[in-house]
Amino acid sequence: QVQFVESGGGLVQPGGSLRLSCTASGYVFVTYGMSWYRQVPGKQRELVAAAVSRTTRTWYADSVKGRFTISGDIEKRTMYLQMNNLKPEDTALYFCNAVLYGSGVYYPKFNSWGQGTQVTVSL
Repeated sequence: QVQFVESGGGLVQPGGSLRLSCTASGYVFVTYGMSWYRQVPGKQRELVAAAVSRTTRTWYADSVKGRFTISGDIEKRTMYLQMNNLKPEDTALYFCNAVLYGSGVYYPKFNSWGQGTQVTVSL
Protein backbone atom coordinates (compact mmCIF):
# COMPACT_ATOMS: atom_id res chain seq x y z
CA GLN A 1 0.00 0.00 0.00
CA VAL A 2 1.28 3.46 -0.88
CA GLN A 3 2.11 5.83 1.93
CA PHE A 4 1.90 9.58 1.81
CA VAL A 5 3.75 12.02 4.07
CA GLU A 6 2.53 15.60 4.16
CA SER A 7 4.51 18.53 5.56
CA GLY A 8 4.80 22.29 5.44
CA GLY A 9 1.77 23.33 7.45
CA GLY A 10 1.85 25.84 10.24
CA LEU A 11 0.38 28.97 11.72
CA VAL A 12 0.18 31.93 9.38
CA GLN A 13 -1.57 35.28 9.44
CA PRO A 14 -4.33 36.11 6.97
CA GLY A 15 -2.81 37.12 3.66
CA GLY A 16 0.25 34.99 4.24
CA SER A 17 1.58 32.06 2.24
CA LEU A 18 2.54 28.45 2.84
CA ARG A 19 3.88 25.70 0.62
CA LEU A 20 2.75 22.20 1.46
CA SER A 21 4.71 19.14 0.35
CA CYS A 22 3.67 15.54 -0.06
CA THR A 23 6.00 12.65 -0.68
CA ALA A 24 4.71 9.26 -1.81
CA SER A 25 6.39 5.94 -1.15
CA GLY A 26 6.04 4.99 -4.81
CA TYR A 27 6.01 6.62 -8.22
CA VAL A 28 2.24 6.91 -8.16
CA PHE A 29 2.13 10.41 -9.56
CA VAL A 30 3.56 9.09 -12.83
CA THR A 31 0.58 6.83 -13.39
CA TYR A 32 -2.11 8.70 -11.53
CA GLY A 33 -2.79 12.34 -10.95
CA MET A 34 -2.11 14.42 -7.87
CA SER A 35 -4.60 15.84 -5.42
CA TRP A 36 -4.86 17.78 -2.21
CA TYR A 37 -7.75 17.49 0.21
CA ARG A 38 -8.55 19.24 3.44
CA GLN A 39 -10.72 18.47 6.41
CA VAL A 40 -12.00 20.38 9.39
CA PRO A 41 -13.44 18.67 12.47
CA GLY A 42 -17.00 17.55 11.98
CA LYS A 43 -16.94 17.88 8.22
CA GLN A 44 -16.13 15.59 5.33
CA ARG A 45 -12.79 15.71 3.62
CA GLU A 46 -13.04 17.95 0.59
CA LEU A 47 -11.03 18.12 -2.60
CA VAL A 48 -9.06 21.34 -2.89
CA ALA A 49 -6.89 20.87 -5.97
CA ALA A 50 -6.12 18.16 -8.49
CA ALA A 51 -3.93 17.61 -11.51
CA VAL A 52 -4.35 14.83 -14.04
CA SER A 53 -1.18 12.97 -14.99
CA ARG A 54 0.26 13.37 -18.49
CA THR A 55 -2.05 16.32 -19.16
CA THR A 56 -2.22 19.97 -18.29
CA ARG A 57 -5.65 19.50 -16.76
CA THR A 58 -6.00 20.96 -13.28
CA TRP A 59 -8.95 21.61 -11.03
CA TYR A 60 -9.39 23.89 -8.04
CA ALA A 61 -12.20 24.37 -5.63
CA ASP A 62 -13.89 27.73 -6.17
CA SER A 63 -12.85 28.80 -2.69
CA VAL A 64 -9.14 28.54 -3.52
CA LYS A 65 -9.10 29.32 -7.23
CA GLY A 66 -6.53 31.99 -8.03
CA ARG A 67 -4.79 31.55 -4.67
CA PHE A 68 -3.60 27.93 -4.62
CA THR A 69 -1.40 26.16 -7.15
CA ILE A 70 -0.77 22.43 -7.38
CA SER A 71 2.48 21.14 -8.83
CA GLY A 72 4.74 18.13 -8.64
CA ASP A 73 8.24 16.76 -9.06
CA ILE A 74 7.67 13.27 -10.41
CA GLU A 75 11.28 12.14 -10.03
CA LYS A 76 11.18 13.06 -6.35
CA ARG A 77 7.76 11.44 -5.90
CA THR A 78 6.71 14.75 -4.42
CA MET A 79 3.86 17.12 -5.01
CA TYR A 80 3.26 20.61 -3.68
CA LEU A 81 0.48 23.00 -2.90
CA GLN A 82 1.45 26.65 -2.99
CA MET A 83 -1.07 28.61 -0.96
CA ASN A 84 -1.12 32.38 -1.21
CA ASN A 85 -3.36 35.03 0.31
CA LEU A 86 -4.49 32.60 2.96
CA LYS A 87 -7.79 33.18 4.73
CA PRO A 88 -9.05 31.97 8.11
CA GLU A 89 -11.46 29.64 6.30
CA ASP A 90 -8.45 27.81 4.84
CA THR A 91 -7.71 26.49 8.32
CA ALA A 92 -7.84 22.71 8.08
CA LEU A 93 -5.85 19.50 8.10
CA TYR A 94 -4.48 19.01 4.59
CA PHE A 95 -3.96 15.61 2.99
CA CYS A 96 -2.61 14.40 -0.32
CA ASN A 97 -3.39 11.40 -2.47
CA ALA A 98 -3.03 10.19 -6.00
CA VAL A 99 -6.16 10.82 -8.03
CA LEU A 100 -8.25 9.24 -10.74
CA TYR A 101 -10.22 11.29 -13.21
CA GLY A 102 -13.24 10.21 -15.17
CA SER A 103 -16.40 11.82 -16.52
CA GLY A 104 -15.51 15.11 -14.96
CA VAL A 105 -15.09 13.70 -11.47
CA TYR A 106 -11.94 13.25 -9.41
CA TYR A 107 -11.56 10.29 -7.05
CA PRO A 108 -8.84 9.55 -4.52
CA LYS A 109 -6.89 6.58 -5.82
CA PHE A 110 -5.85 5.04 -2.49
CA ASN A 111 -7.80 4.34 0.65
CA SER A 112 -4.76 4.96 2.81
CA TRP A 113 -4.16 8.52 3.94
CA GLY A 114 -1.22 10.16 5.64
CA GLN A 115 -1.29 12.04 8.92
CA GLY A 116 -1.95 15.30 7.14
CA THR A 117 -0.39 18.67 7.86
CA GLN A 118 -2.24 21.30 9.86
CA VAL A 119 -2.73 24.76 8.41
CA THR A 120 -4.00 27.43 10.75
CA VAL A 121 -4.71 30.92 9.49
CA SER A 122 -5.20 33.35 12.32
CA LEU A 123 -4.05 36.68 13.67
